[in-house]
Amino acid sequence: MTNYDEIDFSPLDALADGEVVTHSPARDVRLPSGKVLALITLDNGRDHTRPNTLGPTTLKELGANLDALKDRAGRGEIHAVGITGKQYILAAGADLSDISRVDSKDTARLVAQLGHHVFGKLSDLGVPVFAFVNGLALGGGLEIALNSTYRTVDASAAAIALPEVFLGIIPGWGGAYLLPNLIGIENALEVVISNPLKQNRMLKPQQAFDYGIVDAIFPAANFLEDSLKWADGVLAGAVRVERKNEPGKIERLTKWPIAIKVARGMLESKIGTVPKSPYAALELLDKAKSGTRAEGFAREDEALAELVTGDQFAASMYAFDLVQKRAKRPVGAPDKALAKKVTKVGIIGAGLMASQFALLFVRKLQVPVLITDLDQARVDKGVAYIHEEIGKLEAKGRLDGDTANKLRSLVTGTTDKSRYADCDFVIEAVFEEVGVKQQVFAQIESVVAEDAILATNTSSLSVEEIGEKLAHPERLVGFHFFNPVAVMPLIEIVKTPQTADAALSTAFVVAKDLGKNAVLTADAPGFVVNRLLAKVMGEAARAVYEGTPIGEVEKAFAPLGLPMGPFQLIDLVGWKVAAHVQDTMVRAFPERFYANDNFHALAELPEVVEKDKAGRVTGWTKAAEKVLKPAVGGTRASADDILRRVQDGLAQEIRIMLDEGVVPEVQDIDLCLILGAGWPFIDGGASPYLDREGASERVFGDTFHHPVIRGIGA
Repeated sequence: MTNYDEIDFSPLDALADGEVVTHSPARDVRLPSGKVLALITLDNGRDHTRPNTLGPTTLKELGANLDALKDRAGRGEIHAVGITGKQYILAAGADLSDISRVDSKDTARLVAQLGHHVFGKLSDLGVPVFAFVNGLALGGGLEIALNSTYRTVDASAAAIALPEVFLGIIPGWGGAYLLPNLIGIENALEVVISNPLKQNRMLKPQQAFDYGIVDAIFPAANFLEDSLKWADGVLAGAVRVERKNEPGKIERLTKWPIAIKVARGMLESKIGTVPKSPYAALELLDKAKSGTRAEGFAREDEALAELVTGDQFAASMYAFDLVQKRAKRPVGAPDKALAKKVTKVGIIGAGLMASQFALLFVRKLQVPVLITDLDQARVDKGVAYIHEEIGKLEAKGRLDGDTANKLRSLVTGTTDKSRYADCDFVIEAVFEEVGVKQQVFAQIESVVAEDAILATNTSSLSVEEIGEKLAHPERLVGFHFFNPVAVMPLIEIVKTPQTADAALSTAFVVAKDLGKNAVLTADAPGFVVNRLLAKVMGEAARAVYEGTPIGEVEKAFAPLGLPMGPFQLIDLVGWKVAAHVQDTMVRAFPERFYANDNFHALAELPEVVEKDKAGRVTGWTKAAEKVLKPAVGGTRASADDILRRVQDGLAQEIRIMLDEGVVPEVQDIDLCLILGAGWPFIDGGASPYLDREGASERVFGDTFHHPVIRGIGA
């Protein structure tokens, strides 16, 4: 097994350039019993907006400090060691800017080995080590705790997680071996694989305690004091630590292999076999059932080295940077000082989409929200739905009683359009037809103040055309949400040639206040997400029309790594919506987009496709087979042909969108696809994938990125 003491870690010094070092000073704390605990506090000297991270210099300093504490423990000067963090934060894991500069597989392996070398010292001090998880603990931050002897957690800690699989890697500093041996295989599968694949879901402190990741949970007010008292009780034998989820011999022999097999089947059905990190993590968790800690750590070293140098991690880092930085500073957004203060919101419509808007606006802005519709029955139904949803949030403990009552009182409904007079921001959620939208805006414009902002949620229609009959088209802006409204983080903000900066600025500020990420797009058919999804859906429809079975078409799209196949997606968004979007795109660009009458025929059916238990499309319903009209004498396409057509089609369309100025840069297209369509991090959106697959070169003789975003290989 690897002897970490014999490894030369000096090559990692090159990664430490510019590192924000998290220091690890220790101070002696005399416990109530008189015993002495040396308390390490991780602190990078910055406020909570710059979490503690764990770069090479940080790790080496921590290692040296632990060596000194081991010497003191050997002399009997200390009886225990504690480790905690600065206010609100233990540590947010490895410094990803360091890892993204790794230049070889050997260097990547050294990163894993250095973490194991330093964290391994926590279990070799000769005295018990207590991790006091006082706040955010992600990745390597949580692995510090896992390498400790005992763990407590602050009940107000922001989040606890091993999110590595979300980023295309694995927990590489002990997590993949230690966690299943602490909390059992099923719980570990949830934390290491399932949660990262659910939009990077994280644990609350109570969940971490229930899983058995931590041994005790204390309120924030006296967290450190309570933790020290608890630690003193453990040292004295007065507190007995029970770990009910720790796996026994029977679980290792029976439950463990079954859980791994089930998890593998779930992964294959839900995400396919393209993503590498979930399967690498699964393999590590499987092997953690037996063997030594040293063997487990050595396996993590090799797995991390392999993944860090691969294409999927490089693309994930690109995507992560987009979501963490570019999304928070939208390109093209006017000065926020130009924004109109929104004190009341109007929503035209009271159907499901309008009601979802109302719920989001009232929760996030906490201002009066007015909904209207053609008759009082529809209005009453919409208001009842909103009140019911607020009640559900209250029942789940996500809203207290006073807040829930306040929100209910802020939502009103009417058929009287004059009530819009004092609204500052009015958004429509009516039928997707230009004439209908023009009509409702004409009614509203005569009522609202001259500086009130009008917003349309159209998914693909021309915003400029919708505003053609307005006296003040400069106040109109596109404000396109994605379904489900509460969950999807993207809003496409659409600017027409007439849109004033004040309207645009207001839209960006409102989007941010709603907790959404906004991307500016020009007023082009389909904007960004629907335009590119229409390309994907169209190629799928073309293949079926040519005579390729639907199941084979779905499988042909698998290498894209999308969260669902094209027909599964169409079934989710609705066949009528899909038919409308395809028609819009074909009208705009008949030479590049595809649609046929099958879309409309299928849209009239109650059920169109058959699905398996995982929701994957397996075939048509009998009713769908009766109405489908395949091409006469069509040539059935192979999976390779279908994939190549969609790759080349996407590359062509993205290049045209950039040339037309639909968005400022290709990064904005990738950001839209990641946030609005669930495009995987491991692709980096679309453009890095298309570059790597050669589609960019095939279509326009160049690449979107220079250099191409890819791993460094061996």
